[in-house]
Amino acid sequence: MDILKDKKNRTGADFLTTTSNPGEIYTPEDFTDEHTMIKSSMDDFVDTHIFPNAEKIEKMENNISANLLEVCGELGFLGAHMPEKYSGMDLDFISNALLAEGIGCAGSFSVPFNAHVGIGMLPVYYFGTPEQKEKYLPGLSMGTLKAAYCLTEPGAGSDALSGKTRADLTEDGEHYIINGQKMWISNAGFADLFTVFAQIDGEHFTAFLVDKGTEGMSLGEEERKLGIKGSSTRMVFFENVKVPKENILGEIGKGHLIAFNALNIGRYKLGISCLGGSKRVTTSSIQYANERIQFGKPIASFGAIQSKLAQQAIKCFATETVSYRIAKYMDEEIQEQVAKGTEKYKAKLNAAEEYALECSILKILGSEVLDYCVDENVQIHGGMGFSEEGTAARAYRDSRINRIFEGTNEINRLIMIDRFYRKVKAGEIDLAAAALKVQSDLQNGTQASYEEFAYSAERKTIDQLKKLNLMFLGITGQQAMSKQINLKEEQEVLMFLADLMIDVYTAESVLLRVEKLQQEGNEKLEIYESILKGLVQETTFNSYTNAMNLCSVVVPDEMKGMVIKGVRALTKYPLQNLKRVYRTIAADMIESNAYAL
Repeated sequence: MDILKDKKNRTGADFLTTTSNPGEIYTPEDFTDEHTMIKSSMDDFVDTHIFPNAEKIEKMENNISANLLEVCGELGFLGAHMPEKYSGMDLDFISNALLAEGIGCAGSFSVPFNAHVGIGMLPVYYFGTPEQKEKYLPGLSMGTLKAAYCLTEPGAGSDALSGKTRADLTEDGEHYIINGQKMWISNAGFADLFTVFAQIDGEHFTAFLVDKGTEGMSLGEEERKLGIKGSSTRMVFFENVKVPKENILGEIGKGHLIAFNALNIGRYKLGISCLGGSKRVTTSSIQYANERIQFGKPIASFGAIQSKLAQQAIKCFATETVSYRIAKYMDEEIQEQVAKGTEKYKAKLNAAEEYALECSILKILGSEVLDYCVDENVQIHGGMGFSEEGTAARAYRDSRINRIFEGTNEINRLIMIDRFYRKVKAGEIDLAAAALKVQSDLQNGTQASYEEFAYSAERKTIDQLKKLNLMFLGITGQQAMSKQINLKEEQEVLMFLADLMIDVYTAESVLLRVEKLQQEGNEKLEIYESILKGLVQETTFNSYTNAMNLCSVVVPDEMKGMVIKGVRALTKYPLQNLKRVYRTIAADMIESNAYAL
């Protein structure tokens, strides 16, 4: 692509202005034997401990989730990302990603697991003193201690830093007195360690480590929730809770660094956990479609059902591809920083910050794909899908929280664009030059050659969609700088920009994977090619709509005609026969009786 530079030194958020080749992307086809064993161990745990106890977990019988966390600790799952000196296994990022995907099939139990290993443990690992790490991390890794994260308040949800919980230093200077309340706290009912955010003197946002049983701390009743009923969710109240000053986590007034950095990894793990759920529910759709007989034959033989199965498969395949692409980038960033002498925990923290935009992409993509899959699963099951007799209704209810967890999807879309423009402002991305080159190419009719590519139409289209992104990011940036629009007030613009970005990143990831499969001579190549064609067509249509919506808002009237012409030129893709695409994909899954791509 002529407007892009070759990718040599990869950085986060640079995918719009760099080229990639199939050799750079990591995919499930690259898993090592060790990775396969790790995946199998988590699958065995879910099959052995979760599915047989699904009803008990839903009813929260006998503190079962806390007990299952201890089993996870014994199996090494909780400390997989921790150093060995803290009773961990220090596995690579891809291995941890596999564990996160595997637990995504566990319904309600995925919530206490992810809350514990993510926002529960990571603040201590990233920001704790050596003494704090030694005191808490071994127990958290083994499951003898369980963790909760207290950020949200009744008046502070997405605007987390506006919390009113207060901490005041005692006269002797040895303790802080915390007063306030937190809500929607996962694991609160059985947690031993609470990371609590409070405003010191009402103005310095700071994190504290508070032990279970500390005088003055109390819990509300279990919340009655739409889904994830098997997870503990309570309010936590603080009434003159006395906390030693050595329990401050990180620096005074720097609590936002803890809150936001812990959430970056949390978003990644939530997204890939949703992938695990999406695969499982897609298999459920396939199996029911094969079993259900109507008009004398399985409903899987009907085109309307096959299209539903195929679209679930396309979305699962795309989410999986994005997940492990990002995982490898994170691993490489960690390894590079460690090689330069950075401590491992700081390298992990820095990698999460570097790829914060991509983590938000996966969080949005994974949660919205899961919502799509559970919805179609109910539809395919028909009346049985609406009954609590089976699993479809529970999966439907459980899925909905994921678009709210770890920052709502709307907030994550805002974060994406803010992150991109911050990179531009820092000089890490030359948006001005790239956007001007797009404008010049459109005016002069400049076309790059794609003849050497196996999927030339798809690569050309994706490169054009990158240009589309750059064009509107450039126009929007100019309009904001000249104060013609106020991005803080016109969030609709940021939503459209984010969706353009998510779509092109997803499509490019799938293109790279299919190119790699083609080079390797994969035996299922026809199916993967169908996935690619179906996805690129949908992406092109969606991008056209989002671009036109942007044009209506950010483009001055005198420029609209020229920009609309550019949009049309950049959203061209040969029309695909979707009936053939969907039936090709569905036939393989119907024969396999599972999602087996």
